[in-house]
Amino acid sequence: MKRVFLLISLIFLISESYGQNYTSYFTGNPVDATTTPSGGICLMGGATENDEAMKWFLNRCNGGDVLVLRTSGSNGYNDYLYSSLGVNVNSVETIVFNNATASSDPYVLQKIQKAEAIWIAGGNQWNYISYWRNTSVATLINNAISQKNIVIGGTSAGMAILSRYVFSAENGTVSSATALNNPYASNVTIDSNEFIKTPFLDSVITDTHFDNPDRRGRHIVFLARAKQDWNYNLKGIACDEYTAVCIDNAGTARVYGNYPSNDDNAYFIQRNCEIINNAPETISAGVPLTWNQTNKAFKVYNVKGTTTGANSFNLSDWQSGSGGAWQRWYVINGSFQSAGDLPPVCNILPVGFINFTVKKINAKAILNWQTVQEFTNSHFEIERSSDGINFNKFSTLSSALNNNSVKNYYYADSIRGEGVLFYRIKMVGENNIHTYSSIQNIRFENKNYVSIYPNPSNGFLQVKNSAPIKKWKIINLTGQTILQNSSNSFSQKIDVSSVSSGTYILEITDNYKKAGYKVIINK
Repeated sequence: MKRVFLLISLIFLISESYGQNYTSYFTGNPVDATTTPSGGICLMGGATENDEAMKWFLNRCNGGDVLVLRTSGSNGYNDYLYSSLGVNVNSVETIVFNNATASSDPYVLQKIQKAEAIWIAGGNQWNYISYWRNTSVATLINNAISQKNIVIGGTSAGMAILSRYVFSAENGTVSSATALNNPYASNVTIDSNEFIKTPFLDSVITDTHFDNPDRRGRHIVFLARAKQDWNYNLKGIACDEYTAVCIDNAGTARVYGNYPSNDDNAYFIQRNCEIINNAPETISAGVPLTWNQTNKAFKVYNVKGTTTGANSFNLSDWQSGSGGAWQRWYVINGSFQSAGDLPPVCNILPVGFINFTVKKINAKAILNWQTVQEFTNSHFEIERSSDGINFNKFSTLSSALNNNSVKNYYYADSIRGEGVLFYRIKMVGENNIHTYSSIQNIRFENKNYVSIYPNPSNGFLQVKNSAPIKKWKIINLTGQTILQNSSNSFSQKIDVSSVSSGTYILEITDNYKKAGYKVIINK
């Protein structure tokens, strides 16, 4: 026995005759573990799993519960992840979605919320997209990534859906030959609608089984369609079979495989930022693609996967790596070509900035800015601050790449509450080269806005106020102050875990008022 306590292996099966929506296979300790996962992403190219990459994945859940999600197959991962790799985890549960209805099942949603690691199996990525997108499954997976810092990964179709942009396979797969000779063939289906949100993959489209058959050509078509259809300058990450890319929280992408015993590769693909206005020369329905740019259209870092994951690439700058080699890729009249190359040199500021203003109209801040000579600009990140010092990105806007002409941009930010808000625009180019606009501010007034939740509470109170909170107190019904602190923020998280159950007054003092609100602590 692996552990001193009783191990329980359970299979939850509901008869097909009763309209089964999902099947669950459980292995391990049924008592939920609460651990702090280390985050990260594991992208696996398909075929047999790479054991060392899977160990990396399991170690980052820190002894927690592993959830395998799939739309076909059964319990093949359970024993493999639970006991075969020598990494201690509390449990492994596989949930097979038999139809889209399972995406709203309370049991399924609860298991996603409790997981410290989520692995998405291979299969048909269109099933994942059609079953999960715009459902609670996608919402809870995204919350688990952003709020709980779970480690997430997938192989084959499971890898394909973890990037911001997806080859959806809605009409089936597509070969490089078909895509290169007709970029608008019916089965070249590139999906730009938001789905799974993973760090470092927000301007990326992934591809799998890259060597069987050769999929380099079709990946260039995917990037060409994004450029032509939406003017998006996407990048690519692709894995051969038996190869994995494991990305930590700093953006270091380590490549696992069995090189030199096998030729296992990962590819990090980007438009050549040294070429201004780098776009396909010929792209239209029924016509072979040409994206050549004098044989320099793409810069690609090719990394061999090893058992130790020693070779890597930096997704924070898309320029630095170790143990790999640079290549240039290009396409002439539907024919894919490649050759060795030098690293890209991307040090051009992305945009000329003319003006930036913020005006108040009703309950909205209206942001306007003008640019000229954008050239290699990728997108704008809109940032907001309550103090003019610490800014947070809250929205993005794609660049029009207007070259030498003046382009006007507009954004409306709906405001709740009151106080002074500060705005700036971050203009981002290739490889995260960026610059900032000036800072503009605006005042909103609504002295009656306050939000306190959860109320009743058994652990903490999250308070949002219309103006910066200067001081708060928790007062019992006899007038005694139980807790207090000073602050200078619109939002305050108050730990009340040490306060006895009962009814209290939360007194909030800001620049405009002192007011008390009833709160209930119920343990």
